Amino acid sequence: MNSKYDLAWLRYDEASAGRSAAIKPFEGYLSSIVAEEAASPVSRTAIQELTEGIAKLTGKQPSVLRDAAADRFLAVGTIGSGGNLPLLKDSIETAETARLGEEGYIIRKAVREGKEGIIIAGGTDKGLLYGVFHFLRLLQTAGQSPDELNLIEAPKYQLRMVNQWDNMDGSIERGYAGQSIFYQDSIIVSDLTRVREYARMLASVGINGIAINNVNVHEVETKLITPELLPDVARVADVFREYGIRLYLSVNFAAPIELGATSTADPLEPAVQEWWKQRAADIYRYIADFGGFLVKADSENRPGPFTYGRDHADGANMLAEALEPFGGLVLWRCFVYDCHQDWRDRKTDRARAAYDHFKPLDGRFKDNVILQIKNGPMDFQVREPVSPLFGAMKQTNQMLEFQITQEYTGQQRHVCYLIPQWKEVLEFDTLCQGEGSKVKDIVAGQVHPYKYSGITAVSSIGNDYNWTGHYLAQSNLYGYGRLLWNPELSAEEIAKEWTSMTFGLDPDVTDTILGILMESWPTYESYTSPLGVGWMVVPHYHYGPDVDGYEYSKWGTYHFADRDGIGVDRTQATGTGYTAQYVGANAALYDSLESCPDELLLFFHHVPYMHVLKSGKTVIQHIYDTHFAGVEQVEQWLVRWAALESKLDRQRYEHVKERLLEQLESAKHWRDVINTYFYRKSGIKDQHNRVIY
Repeated sequence: MNSKYDLAWLRYDEASAGRSAAIKPFEGYLSSIVAEEAASPVSRTAIQELTEGIAKLTGKQPSVLRDAAADRFLAVGTIGSGGNLPLLKDSIETAETARLGEEGYIIRKAVREGKEGIIIAGGTDKGLLYGVFHFLRLLQTAGQSPDELNLIEAPKYQLRMVNQWDNMDGSIERGYAGQSIFYQDSIIVSDLTRVREYARMLASVGINGIAINNVNVHEVETKLITPELLPDVARVADVFREYGIRLYLSVNFAAPIELGATSTADPLEPAVQEWWKQRAADIYRYIADFGGFLVKADSENRPGPFTYGRDHADGANMLAEALEPFGGLVLWRCFVYDCHQDWRDRKTDRARAAYDHFKPLDGRFKDNVILQIKNGPMDFQVREPVSPLFGAMKQTNQMLEFQITQEYTGQQRHVCYLIPQWKEVLEFDTLCQGEGSKVKDIVAGQVHPYKYSGITAVSSIGNDYNWTGHYLAQSNLYGYGRLLWNPELSAEEIAKEWTSMTFGLDPDVTDTILGILMESWPTYESYTSPLGVGWMVVPHYHYGPDVDGYEYSKWGTYHFADRDGIGVDRTQATGTGYTAQYVGANAALYDSLESCPDELLLFFHHVPYMHVLKSGKTVIQHIYDTHFAGVEQVEQWLVRWAALESKLDRQRYEHVKERLLEQLESAKHWRDVINTYFYRKSGIKDQHNRVIY
């Protein structure tokens, strides 16, 4: 190993297959970088990343100059810097700069007075940094020739964030890649080298915000907002600031009680309000560009305003008022439901909870509050419908929450490329303002005029050598950032970019990995829970099958399988009425057994095992067939991976092989447990007489 950790898609490996051919058309431009003196930490970072990236990719250190001496060069700067960069200044029209905003950039070839330059120009220093990373991506992926180069890009989403679920003891809730890179033994680590590398990774795909501690805020983490720990928090903020990333903290709603300041956390109590205002002032003294608070309240036994007979608008607004003078935001999670449900109660429906709690509060939240809504109404299942809360609140800022960490999708021991799932969510048309009211536009503030909006996700990284516990799981972190920058990119385009950057340009390697990634989500779904019913996992750990693990529990995650059928009746006439939370044709689509999509059938309907799907198969035969097919698919992946042995470095080849072998054994276990359960429940035999126990 040349490093204490893998550098993921920022390996810049000169020797990777096909890389030299990709770089060759640009060679004449790469020896000289013409740039004005960096005016900010972010612009210094941009020049440093460009210089070091080119040096690693070509084996030659480029010169950084103030004036163009060579006939060919890179011209790097921000719009309006101009001074010593006439090529940059003269090659960009005023109308183009208006499109960039603060984070956009232009990359193009330009000619002036016999000199040729490739321009990398940002709307601001942050745009410049993103433009530099895009240019380095082109060098790694054989994206375009210099003569064709004419890119103008700006991100669709205002907030593009990750949420770390790291605890200060070094553990990570739902972490599957080792311990925290931020904390150890209840303190922030002294050596932030790896945090800096993480900042590089995030900035390279356009992430601009990070919450650095778990939303379940424990005793020690509660002190992160106090002068006792703020100097160390500020050290972390300093690192991320150099990469254009703003720092946020998860806060404990009961912090004034736990820190001994008050006997109550009632959001309407003046002493509590004043306490939070003082904490906000403390934070901004240490971190002038602090982003704000992330809050999990009244959820899964966390404290919140319900304790005092208040609602979520009362709680969020109290924090928002404290942050408002400094420009801070409150990211208020909508994951609020009854986690002490009686399993005998067939009317209480966890899926309804977020909409029921928050929809009536529309218009009551302050302008600097953003409601953070999970992509589905339950909890990051392999398949569930899009939350009906998106777009339902016209006067309340909203942002979307994904989960990069694979809590329910194989825990980074299984390959499960999640970008196709996220694409489906973003493309869903809510109909909240008529046709064309897609989630991707709602959370960009383009359907309702939200002041703040965007997307966040639970992070997948830890201190494992390869960051994500599985080399192929790096694709989800990379793909998440790229999707937030441009949701029009296809899942295949993103996967191909990542594969080329990470493994080189050998077509056998890229085609094989691309194929596995694109097949992985439907494969994982096929051998786990069928037709949108979800769960069926070992309680608390959420890895491996346990069909009835949650069936008689308090968590509200039921499948209601009996001898006659399976599924949850969420219809308006006979069920929980959840379907009525959707708008117009969507409500009708899901409410009707005839029109409900097969992949979500059991989420919305309880049906007999012999119910015939649109595919022509019965529900029971679909369960049998998909669970056998999923195992066969993983077996094929192992054969295809083995063919790459001579083309990959030993460490990555062996690691992925080992993970695929584990996935195969797990898939067999899922297959046999699920098929046996439903065979014994239904008494209906497999049409193909395969082994079911």
